[in-house]
Amino acid sequence: MADILLTSNSTPIFKYIVWVLGKIINIIFEFLYLIHIPNIGLAIVLFTIVIYMLMMPLTIKQQKFSKLSARMNPEIQAIQKKYKGKTDQQSMMAMNQETRAVYAKYGVSPSGSCLQLLIQLPVLFALYRVIYQMPAYVTKIRECFDGFVQTLGRNDIAFFQENVSSFVYYRKQFTESALAGTKYGNIQNSFIDVLNRASSSDWDKIIEQYGSSAASVNESLMKYNNFLGLNIGDSPSAIIRNAINSGAWLLVIMAVLIPILSAITQWVNIKLAPQPETNNNNQEQSPMMASMKTMNMIMPIMSAVFCYTLPAGMGIYWIASALVRTVQQIVINKHLNKIDVDEMMKKNIEKYNEKMKRMGLPAQQLNNTAKLNTRSVETQKPQRSKEEKEEAIKKATEYYNNNAKPGSLTAKANMVKQYNEKNNK
Repeated sequence: MADILLTSNSTPIFKYIVWVLGKIINIIFEFLYLIHIPNIGLAIVLFTIVIYMLMMPLTIKQQKFSKLSARMNPEIQAIQKKYKGKTDQQSMMAMNQETRAVYAKYGVSPSGSCLQLLIQLPVLFALYRVIYQMPAYVTKIRECFDGFVQTLGRNDIAFFQENVSSFVYYRKQFTESALAGTKYGNIQNSFIDVLNRASSSDWDKIIEQYGSSAASVNESLMKYNNFLGLNIGDSPSAIIRNAINSGAWLLVIMAVLIPILSAITQWVNIKLAPQPETNNNNQEQSPMMASMKTMNMIMPIMSAVFCYTLPAGMGIYWIASALVRTVQQIVINKHLNKIDVDEMMKKNIEKYNEKMKRMGLPAQQLNNTAKLNTRSVETQKPQRSKEEKEEAIKKATEYYNNNAKPGSLTAKANMVKQYNEKNNK
């Protein structure tokens, strides 16, 4: 049977990343427990800071490439424009050679920051997984449920199905667990999944059904989940409803701040991130740039919507990650502004030459070729506009205009004579 949500992830490669991140957050929570502040919200904040600090070298390297790309792109675009419409094999090979020469000139790889992204994206997805399924990775949180779920069996599924709203998300896992009679532990894991997502109103019904054993679990979770007065196991929408009914207006304000702060921090983070340089004459980039602008507007709004409906712990994670990225970006921007791009290029070319030498290739020749190719691209005459072409034709017509009858032999002879006079000046 496939692993259920609580069980550690079994996806190839990805499972190892999740396992490592799970160990890190477990160590953080154990430390907080040791100093008598075992708080899930604080653990999430510290965990986010640690992970983004570990990824900072990759972020810096990726943005250095972006800075060089701003210098490279005009040359790459000039080469593409030079071979536009040419689909024969010789032209395509020539275009690829000249493009590679530009990369050689700047001492970077065509793959650019792909490697950094390939490393970062699985980590970010794994980070979300660990935050969302804390009991699967944090021992102390898991222990809160163990004693209680051991008393539950297949006969209790009916009660959870009727009374616990989060059951609907795990119905398939429950069904599979119930059918697998020898894998009773999977049912217990499924119960922990549901209990971990149960709202305050769900817990009221569970305590009413199971008494002190369920109340003890809820009490421990409330202690762990209390962050600045909020139960981060509940969604802001649920917190607001309950707080309004009880007249706790401070909780209403705190809950409303989570989606608002999430949207604001996401927006600030987007504004601080390096933006690609635009070229008004490059119409082919317009749709892509328009899509990016639209996404930059939509993402903060989506963040607010998700944070309003998901458990508040996820909202705290998104806010913390956006704040950490913002601080990182400010530091990186100051660092990159001090960097001399020409000096960076020189160092990159030296590294590229060393690499070529180790491979037995004439590195210096490649870089010389790069300079010649890119210089030829840079010094190409710019394409004249339609108006400029018409003006040139008009001037040429006026220059060769004479009193002879248009189309006559005399007119043609005069045009040849004037052409020779003009070019002999």
